[in-house]
Amino acid sequence: MTEALQPTKAHFPCLTIDLDLIEANVRSVTGLCSARGIRVAGVVKGAGGLVPVAKAMVRGGVSSLASSRLSQLKALREASLSTANLPLGLLRIPAPGEIDSVVALADWSLQSDSSALGLMAEAARKAKRRHGVVLMLDLGDLREGWFDEDELFGQALRVEHELTSLHLRGIGTNLGCYGSILPTADNLGRLVALARRIGAAIGRPLEVVSGGATTSLPLLLRGGMPAGVNELRIGEAVLCAGDLPRFHGVSVPGVRIDAFTLRAEIIEARVKPSLPVGERFIDAFGERPVYEDRGARMHLLLGMGKRDFGSHGYLVPRDSRIHVIGSSSDHLICEADEPCGDLRYGSILEFDLMYGAMLFLCDGNPYVNVEFKSDLP
Repeated sequence: MTEALQPTKAHFPCLTIDLDLIEANVRSVTGLCSARGIRVAGVVKGAGGLVPVAKAMVRGGVSSLASSRLSQLKALREASLSTANLPLGLLRIPAPGEIDSVVALADWSLQSDSSALGLMAEAARKAKRRHGVVLMLDLGDLREGWFDEDELFGQALRVEHELTSLHLRGIGTNLGCYGSILPTADNLGRLVALARRIGAAIGRPLEVVSGGATTSLPLLLRGGMPAGVNELRIGEAVLCAGDLPRFHGVSVPGVRIDAFTLRAEIIEARVKPSLPVGERFIDAFGERPVYEDRGARMHLLLGMGKRDFGSHGYLVPRDSRIHVIGSSSDHLICEADEPCGDLRYGSILEFDLMYGAMLFLCDGNPYVNVEFKSDLP
């Protein structure tokens, strides 16, 4: 916590992104993966596709850059971040109206629909481009992907032999994002086995066997990653980087969780009851929060809210005295342990971010001041 004794002209809330730390985090993760024959696709969507963040990922050694948003890929392409050695990829299955833009902006895309493949092939043919595709297998998380392995196998042969304007880069899977299914040696072993089956049928090994995202790193760290997985799509683990230590109980050596710093000013500091007074109904978002009576507490109001960070549960105060207890659209409510006489109107609190807060804060939020920090010229 830093204290503002005089009014500041700084714009709060302020998000400071340390690009050197992100580069170092990427270097640590790519080093870990490279030692096991795995490339890292740097996922920039969590950081709003910000070009300085993408450049830090490139310096750290990613083999490609990827996002689920075409507007972000457009910004990366305009920044000349797409090269033969650093392709851009689309992580979300394209809708019919996006097909032409995908061919123009992305070098490869994830695919899970036979009709989409046909449209993609036609668009690539007309654009005189060869577009790479990674066919997705649903291993139980129930987001994108063919659930039937034989069906995916048939589409792989179709791409290889019939849709000549497409290039079958490989196959992949997603785990943990919807169904909260953990990557394991068994389920990723199915992905590897299918990749080998396809490779044998088309007479060449697949270039990409993409074994998931940040949630696959604990399996790698514990030595359980099946041989044959040769790519991971990594974003959170090199950006705010808090999920692995907080939820999985593992850490990548050399990775720090403080590359993103959120600062906000206290706009009210007063002792108040911890239990709302009166007849309770619903809050501004139609929810019924549960409150705990902890007696009178130092109550801190900060000038940022759900509009900025999504959910207050995504914020981690750096001052151990501070406890986040709630939020509305434009206010964050915290409590402070005694002694807290230094916390007053105008004091500035600092927070680490979890993935959800980073997603909201970086994505072109007009109410948040984003600053970059780096020792590079």
